[in-house]
Amino acid sequence: MNILAPSILAADFAVMGEQIRTVDNAGAQYIHIDVMDGIFVPSISYGMPVIKSLRKVTDSVFDVHLMIEKPERYIGAFADCGADSITFHIEATDKADGILEEIHGRGLKAGISIKPDTPVEVLRPYLDRLDMILVMTVEPGFGGQAYLDFCTDKVKEARKLADMSGRHIDVQVDGGITLQNVETVLKAGANVIVTGSAVFGGDAAANTKAFLGKMNSNRQCFVEICGK
Repeated sequence: MNILAPSILAADFAVMGEQIRTVDNAGAQYIHIDVMDGIFVPSISYGMPVIKSLRKVTDSVFDVHLMIEKPERYIGAFADCGADSITFHIEATDKADGILEEIHGRGLKAGISIKPDTPVEVLRPYLDRLDMILVMTVEPGFGGQAYLDFCTDKVKEARKLADMSGRHIDVQVDGGITLQNVETVLKAGANVIVTGSAVFGGDAAANTKAFLGKMNSNRQCFVEICGK
């Protein structure tokens, strides 16, 4: 199943609740929430109080992406404020095993993210506990960056690793995804698409529907060719 996860990092913070409802009503399945601490990445975004407030305006899946140092400090707090899925960076911690255990212990889905220069292979030890692999297709920390073309091969590697596990593991991409390149990452094996500026930079409802149209078309072609 292909899933669209608009990133609210690109939304207008003054009317964020309204914009979330807009993409919800247009068919987006997830809401992607980037949490940045100014240490692991240069920027600072928002934390638990904002997420707790936004939880009141939607029942959509809250896909929380922690771009923070030592994420193990805050798993419980993000679970309590309304996260449905928590993804952390393998580069930010040496306690990945414990984090995965705590996320699942909270009844949430668990993902691990890698930066563009981090080998996909580092995720192999965690395949038996992963629900999602997030391949960053830009350097994390700022919205509106251009997609790094070499990351297409990393998406392919992530899909191969996920399929080799024998489990259902989503492959998510985040960074520089537009209507012009979304089919590239879908064909490479991604099935969860994060995009911010390309959704919220204009008519969010129309942009959401345009992405879903391309994603559903790609899925149909995949079914017809592969019979899956």
